[in-house]
Amino acid sequence: MKKWETIILNEDHSSENVYIIELNRPDAMNSLNTTMGIELIECLEHLKNIENLRVLVLTGTGEKSFCVGADLKERKGMTNDQWKLQHDIFEDAYELLRDFPFPVIASVNGFALGGGMEMLLSCDLRYSAEHAKMGFPEVKLGIIPGVGGTQLLPRAIPIGLAKEFLFRGNQIDAQKALESSILNGVFKKEELLFNTLEIAKEIAKNAPLSLKAIKKSINTGLQTDINTALTIELDQYYKCANSEDRKEGILSFNEKRKPNWQGK
Repeated sequence: MKKWETIILNEDHSSENVYIIELNRPDAMNSLNTTMGIELIECLEHLKNIENLRVLVLTGTGEKSFCVGADLKERKGMTNDQWKLQHDIFEDAYELLRDFPFPVIASVNGFALGGGMEMLLSCDLRYSAEHAKMGFPEVKLGIIPGVGGTQLLPRAIPIGLAKEFLFRGNQIDAQKALESSILNGVFKKEELLFNTLEIAKEIAKNAPLSLKAIKKSINTGLQTDINTALTIELDQYYKCANSEDRKEGILSFNEKRKPNWQGK
């Protein structure tokens, strides 16, 4: 297994079909630099081909920061061309995260700002420690979110709240984020990863083709009209209904045992 400089791939829970990526630049608040962008791409591409993976958890090292966005020290003095080259890498990494075939869960262990906020919004489910704070400070820096923030946030919360959040560039605490439906849950910091993994393991017990089909149906269908969306859902439905796993699911139910999913 390859070792990366800025991320850690934790396979300790792989027997339960759960893998964990840790953003590992604690001295820089787990900020996103070019190396981390490249390594995220490599790692996500690698994980797409892991046969037993059912759920991916994304978190940060330590208790202070999940990710505070792009490393502004690295960006100091960049030319426009250098900035664009780096941003292309970030775009590819976030696209892989959004389009990852199985559920991705953010375990937000501290500050999630700018690109870090976009990172958690790119995940399917989001759980946070009580002390975490979230925000989009880009408007204070002369830019705007550039890897999904202006599009993902208003798809998660009411448009008026999203606009206020982006226009003001302020931070909100975990409780406010929960009330706004940005988060699925909030836990004490010492219980965050444990509880996130319990949810991940519960999801990972379900049929893999069903997990992939649900994610694709929702993510693709939401971008279309209702009739097209229902066609997308029906297409995914029959991929599951005509599978060997559907037969196994019905058989295991009637035999009162756990199903043995094959992913086909």
